[in-house]
Amino acid sequence: MGLESALWEATRPAFRVRYIHDPTSTPRVPLYASYGFATGPTARAKLSRIVRKAPEVVVKVTGRQRGGGHVKAHLDYIGRKGEVDIETRDGEILTTKEDVAERAAEWSDTLQWRSRPTVSSVSLIFSMPEGTDPDKVLGAVRALAHAELSDNHDYVLALHTDTPRPHVHLTVQAEGLDRKRFNPRPVQLNRFRERFARELRARGVAAEATPRRARGQGIAGSSMALVKLRGRLRTEGSRQITQSDRRTNEQAIAVAQGQDQLPPFIAAGTVRWQEIRRAYQQTADSLDATGQTDDRELAKDVRTFLDKHQGMNATPEVFAAHHAKRLDRSVSPMDAKPPDHMLPDKGRGR
Repeated sequence: MGLESALWEATRPAFRVRYIHDPTSTPRVPLYASYGFATGPTARAKLSRIVRKAPEVVVKVTGRQRGGGHVKAHLDYIGRKGEVDIETRDGEILTTKEDVAERAAEWSDTLQWRSRPTVSSVSLIFSMPEGTDPDKVLGAVRALAHAELSDNHDYVLALHTDTPRPHVHLTVQAEGLDRKRFNPRPVQLNRFRERFARELRARGVAAEATPRRARGQGIAGSSMALVKLRGRLRTEGSRQITQSDRRTNEQAIAVAQGQDQLPPFIAAGTVRWQEIRRAYQQTADSLDATGQTDDRELAKDVRTFLDKHQGMNATPEVFAAHHAKRLDRSVSPMDAKPPDHMLPDKGRGR
C-alpha cells in the first residue's frame, strides 16, 4: 500500500464516500471525503498537519428556530442586540431592529393552518482555537457559505470575539428557492468542516478536518443542549447531575463491578483503531523508503504520534476506569461523580 492509499485508509470517514471516476483514466486515491485526490505533496502535507497537531476546525449545529418570533430572538442573540454586525448573503449589514424583524418575518412559516410552525432557520457555529485571526475565520465562513449555500438558501452570519475562541454564527433559512429544506446531516457537516479548513489554509491559517478516530481520540463531545444544562446547574451551585451523566455513571459503575460489559461499539472502535495504526505505520514505512531527509523526519513524527496514542479510549471506558479506581480505594461509587475535566463539554467535534 502506497503513501496515498495508506493515508486515506487512516483518515477516511465512517460513512461511505462516493467518487465518480473517469472510466478511461487510472483510478485515483481521495484526499478528503468531499474534494481532492491525493498526490505525493498533498498527502504529505495532510499527514504532517495530523501528526504535528494542526488545529482542528469545529463545525456544529446549535439549534433550529421555529416561527418568526424564534428567528428574531436568535438574530437578536447573535447580533447582541445591535452591538455585533449581522452580515447578509449579499454583504449588507442589518443595523436596526426593524431590519432584523423584517428578515425574521421573511424566513418564518406563512402557512397558518399548520398545527405548529415548521423549522424556519438552522443555526450553525464555526470555531477555531484561541489566537486565530478572527477576520480570517470570518472570511473563511463567508467564502464557504457563498460556495455551499448562496445559490439556494438565504443566510446571515455574525463574528463573535467575546470568548477566547473566535467563532462565527451562521444562520440559514430552512426553505430554499427550490423548496428543498436545509437539514444538515453528518455527510454535509463533514463537507462543511473540510471546506472550512480548506478556506482557512488558503488564508494562511493552519487547520485540518479529520475524524476523531484518525487522531486517536475516542472521547466524543456532548450535544449543545447537554452542555448548556450542565453549565446552568453549575451556575446555580446545584450538586445535581443530568440524567445523561447519571446513566453513563451507572453503566460505568456496573462495568467496574463486573456486573455489565462495555457497549459493543467499544470493541468495534478498538478494531478500527488498530487498522488505523497499521495504515499510519505503512505511511511511515513509505516515507522512510524514499531516503529523503524531510520524509524521514515526517516518518519519525508519525511514529511519535503512534507512541503517544497506543489506545483510543471512548467515554464509557474512561468513566469505567475512573470508578474502578474509586472502588479500589473503597469509595462509595454511587456518591462519586467524575471530575469536570472528564465531562466532554466541547460539543460534538467531528
